[in-house]
Parts: sequence; structure tokens; C-alpha cells
Amino acid sequence: MPRADSTELARRIRVQVLRMTHRARASHVGSCLSCSDILAVLYAAVLHVEPKNPKNPDRDRVIVSKGHAAAAVYAALAESGFFPTNRLENFAVDGEAFAGHVTHHDVPGVEVSTGSLGHGLALGCGMALALRGGEPVSRTYVLVSDGELNEGSTWESVLFAGHQNLGNLCAIVDFNGFQSLGRVSEVIGLKPLAEKFKSFGWTAVEVDGHDHQALKRCLAFDGGTSPPRAVIAHTVKGKGVTFMEDKLEWHYRSPNDAELHAALRDLGEGE
Repeated sequence: MPRADSTELARRIRVQVLRMTHRARASHVGSCLSCSDILAVLYAAVLHVEPKNPKNPDRDRVIVSKGHAAAAVYAALAESGFFPTNRLENFAVDGEAFAGHVTHHDVPGVEVSTGSLGHGLALGCGMALALRGGEPVSRTYVLVSDGELNEGSTWESVLFAGHQNLGNLCAIVDFNGFQSLGRVSEVIGLKPLAEKFKSFGWTAVEVDGHDHQALKRCLAFDGGTSPPRAVIAHTVKGKGVTFMEDKLEWHYRSPNDAELHAALRDLGEGE
């Protein structure tokens, strides 16, 4: 199937996320909405993947280490043609494949199960190291949360990737400024984050995580022998739904009926 326009794909991801979390009474809506543009740009404009052949050995790999954003991941994959969108109705249903944190079992397009924070970048390092000798060079993208950078294992991976000069690895930080119980700046501050990555031998760039053209420029690279790349994407928790934006409460809440209808209207979607 032809690739969707990234802006429209991001809107559809958000719509699906709202419906999925409302139906399942599940959480992490704000975290899903903050990274929807990043996922949309990856799947619509950047990744070398084949939705009908998700195990193509030449594919780029994506690991969403912030596995609590599972609804956005499943929505991005379904709306990109990896599986029918009606399967999303099984999100967070006991015994079904679409668990509340990212799972790879019976979900085409998901490389590994994630959600225990601090593990995704290590997995990405291993994949990038194994893939960099191939032709063409497959790239590995790892989406991490800003709060996840409190994990020491993440920085061990940053150190390893810099030492190995993993030029086919890109870490994307969804910097929405919140973690589960407060603002990142109040829990454990991360600034100056770009300089931290650079000191470990990475290249690093900061970008508006909702600017699709800027994201496309930052995320498209040849995966050669250059240092690993960090893209620090400044995002807004709950982006796209006015009453959810920059609100900590939407880390764990799910929308009720009235809130779902209001949110869908914000996204230009009917009932």
C-alpha cells in the first residue's frame, strides 16, 4: 500500500489511541499523544520497511523502549498496513495479543516486547552492532522517554554505542517534560541533554517533536560509519487534544465518554 501523508497518519494514530484507551479503560494517553508525530514520520517518510513483509531481513528496526505508549505503536502499525485496523479493538483485552505495554507476539512490525524501562536502547545497540556489516546497512531506531533517562542502564548503552561508533543507530528522546509522578525537571533534571550525548561520542540535535519536516530531516540518515545519533524531540504530553496538553493527569487516566467526544472533535473526527 502507498505510504500515508505523515500529518494525516499522526491524526489517525491519535484518533485510534483515544478510542482504544477509552474502550479498554487503559492509561498512558498523554504519552501516546506526545510521540504520535514521531511515529507517523518514521512510518510514513523514513523507515525502510515492508508492511506485507515485516520480517524482511533488510528492514530498518524500530524499538519503542517507552513501551507504555503501546496504543500509539499498534495504531501506527495498523494504519501503515501491517495488520487490519479492526484488530485494535483487542487492545488491552485479556488473552489477546495487544497488551497494554508493547508486545511482539502475534503483532507484525513489533521487534521486541518492551515496557520495563531502560532496556530498549541496549537491545537497539545489539541490533545495530549485528546489522552494520550488511549491505544495504539497516538502521535501528530506538524511541525512549525522557523519564527513562533516569535509568543507569540507558547510559551504559549510550557509552557502549559511542565506543562502538554505531553509525546505524538513532536514539529518539520523546522529551515531553513529564514522567509518571511529576515534571522531569523536578524529579531528576536532564539538561544539558544534548551535551551529555555528545560527551559519550554521539552526534545530537534538538528538534520540535511535532514539526514533521524537521523530524524528517533529523531522522533520515545513511547509517554509515558516523557516530550514533541522538534526536532530542521536544514534545507536549497529550498533544493534539486541548484539555490534555501538558497535563500530568493524562499519564494514567483514560477518557470517559464525554471526554472522548470532545477529544475527537479536537482532532476533526466525528462520532
